[in-house]
Amino acid sequence: MTRRKSLRQQLLSLLGRACGCALLIASFAACSEDTPEYDPYHNWESRNKAWFQLAVDSAHNAIAAARSRYGSDWAQHCDWRMYKSLQRSPLYQSGDVGDSICVHILKRGDGTVNPAYSDTVRINFRGQLMPTTDASGQTLTTVFTQTYYQGFDPATASPQKAAVSDFTEGFGTALQRMVEGDDWLVYIPQQLFYGSSANGVIPAYSAAVFRLNMVGVYPLGTKVPTWK
Repeated sequence: MTRRKSLRQQLLSLLGRACGCALLIASFAACSEDTPEYDPYHNWESRNKAWFQLAVDSAHNAIAAARSRYGSDWAQHCDWRMYKSLQRSPLYQSGDVGDSICVHILKRGDGTVNPAYSDTVRINFRGQLMPTTDASGQTLTTVFTQTYYQGFDPATASPQKAAVSDFTEGFGTALQRMVEGDDWLVYIPQQLFYGSSANGVIPAYSAAVFRLNMVGVYPLGTKVPTWK
């Protein structure tokens, strides 16, 4: 009997090895008049909730294992995190994973400052939707924004300068948890992304995953240097 893949392996497979593999921009061929139109986004809301839950399960399992083995030092030995939205009261207890982002740490930076909501950052990123399939069963992965192409290489990427406040609730929460040099995969539920609204190629009720690299943090009032 074939062994069932681990949750982490399933995630990496779904992402198409997001850390290093080239990703496909989804394109859809027109259907003939005699062929029923195939909707790659059928049951999109429920499928996205299940996909995000898969990441959450990986985080919870990894954190629980690290706590069991290392106790209060668990964070030093675990590369997964769950962070509640910083735009909600610390006393807010919904019991719904949709109020939090899920983070898989790829590299830990050596910075010491977390950007505030009013600060400016310089970041590399690639954002994509949950993979789906076309009518023939081929995997379609929509990359809707990026500052680099093919595999991520800090030496050739062109990081974007932006205010933390410019981004969605989930993305902004991730930024405010990072320090310079951090390189993360950030899973954002639909509730902290665009929710029930569509935005360009992003359908309503979409969750998202970002490869996010913090290049620089510039507190309010600090001059941001010109990128080389």
